Amino acid sequence: MQVELNGAPTELPDNASLTDLINQMDLAGKRIAIEVNEEIIPRSQHTSYMLTAGDKVEVVHAIGGG
Repeated sequence: MQVELNGAPTELPDNASLTDLINQMDLAGKRIAIEVNEEIIPRSQHTSYMLTAGDKVEVVHAIGGG
């Protein structure tokens, strides 16, 4: 299935969860926030939240600094 990831078309397996997407992006264990269709999805729901074709996904990395 195809979703829009940070503004770019991205192909994912059917029935992909947010955790699947995170693993595909090599972001497991990183400090990130994910928004799907303009709704922030809590980290506690990443495993159970299933993506559907056409979803608009934004992944934001938390970057520390001073």
